[in-house]
Amino acid sequence: MRRWNGWGDDAVEFALNEEALAFLVQRVGAGKPVKDAAFEQACAQVRESRLPPHRLIDVAPEVRLRNALGQSLPDWLRLRYGVIGTTPDGVAYPESAQDVRDLLDYAQQYGVALIPQGGGTSVGGHLTAPAEMPALAVNMTRMRQLLYLDTESQLATFGAGVFGPDLEAQLRARGYTLGHFPQSFEYSTLGGWVATRSSGQQSLRYGRIEQMFRGGSMETPSGTLHLPTFPASAAGPDLREMVLGSEGRMGILTEATVRVTAAPAYESFHAVFFPSWSAAETAVRQIVQAGLSLSMLRLSNALETVTMLALAGHKKLISLLEGYLSLRGCKEGKCMLMIGVSGRKALARAALREALSLTTPHGGVHMGRYMGEKWKQNRFRNVYLRNAAWQHGFAIDTVETAVDWPRVEVMMRAIETAATAALEQHGEQVHTYTHLSHLYAQGASVYTTFVYRLAGDYESDLARWKSLKKAVSMAIVENGGTISHQHGVGTDHAPYLAAEKGRLGMSSLRAMFDHLDPQQIMNPGKLLP
Repeated sequence: MRRWNGWGDDAVEFALNEEALAFLVQRVGAGKPVKDAAFEQACAQVRESRLPPHRLIDVAPEVRLRNALGQSLPDWLRLRYGVIGTTPDGVAYPESAQDVRDLLDYAQQYGVALIPQGGGTSVGGHLTAPAEMPALAVNMTRMRQLLYLDTESQLATFGAGVFGPDLEAQLRARGYTLGHFPQSFEYSTLGGWVATRSSGQQSLRYGRIEQMFRGGSMETPSGTLHLPTFPASAAGPDLREMVLGSEGRMGILTEATVRVTAAPAYESFHAVFFPSWSAAETAVRQIVQAGLSLSMLRLSNALETVTMLALAGHKKLISLLEGYLSLRGCKEGKCMLMIGVSGRKALARAALREALSLTTPHGGVHMGRYMGEKWKQNRFRNVYLRNAAWQHGFAIDTVETAVDWPRVEVMMRAIETAATAALEQHGEQVHTYTHLSHLYAQGASVYTTFVYRLAGDYESDLARWKSLKKAVSMAIVENGGTISHQHGVGTDHAPYLAAEKGRLGMSSLRAMFDHLDPQQIMNPGKLLP
């Protein structure tokens, strides 16, 4: 069963090994485990529903609690400490576009806020119910069928509530793939990917969700918005761009048509180590600007490389690896690059050879497929480390942005420095490390992770998070980065959006939302402050 107050299936554990735990203690001090609130205790805090009855709505406290929050650290703090606060007044599970239309009519009649929901994996505060009006969570996960596959055009239409594994299974059975693999893949949905402009781990080959999303249908309070598919169009602004990243503020996506490709005949992942960050960054920039047919480039800085080796366990093997890399010039400060190739075997291998040839002048040491395949095996399991860290008294949070190449290293250093200073205000240390998760000819995403000790009470831990979040978000804004490359805006990033969009841009967004949602019932408070 899925955890109600953490990540993933409660039958899956991804424990911290002794070496990893000792490593964290050395970096930030010993954690003190926190006793979690019981599910029954949390359910007892769910207030009485304010909703008029409806055939599709369930008002049971346990159902409402399980649909109340996402996976951001503030969401975790509320659930783990049992400080629940507001929850939706009910949960609906539509099974058709007509069901969604009925719920929109109901919400407009009674002044009810609607919060579209898929897998509940948001780390940006997208799912919090407003306190000032009744709210209904609209869980879309029963709308998950493959509705149509056009093999000539390579287009597939799905119900927007389809989970990643279910989507891929339905396509793979017919010889196709979407190729969208965010870390939340197992529990996130197609509609959620579109609504937050998601990016998958192999976006270098398959593209981000905006390249995949070709059309669909959205039910809005003002009517149904149909988005037909075209291979290209010059007929004014592309209305798909209104839907992408809209975070439920305009309506509820019911169907999405996406571009699919033939399932790859061959796929492999390889590890390459570099002696320094500057050498590694130069190499990956040259590789991505060469336009090679790769599926993934993922570059870890020195601290993340050390952390990943510590988490790996196998102390003797890691020691041998460290010794060999030292002989090859990769000592302290070494950085690890993961290279992925997918497609026809001959073409994929040729692209890999060319990429590896570009690493050699920069001291790159190719370590073969073993570490790459281990990464692939665990790429959706690593997030379970959040559960394990919490059990030992540590919090894990992340922030991500994207900038052009001249500002990549500056941004990385600024975020890590800001995090350190923020936790020092609370008398605490933070272990912070970064990787470039998505690379482009013009620049890269910068994805930073923070590990620090829990205080042991809700208010203190919320204060620590607020200090950290504000400091790193301001570092992003001040250094010219986007406030979100792949996690969306929600409430957590909303205070910083105006710096990116400008006054006229913000007012344009508000006017568009007000046009389609004149009563302002669609996910109020998200994206726009």
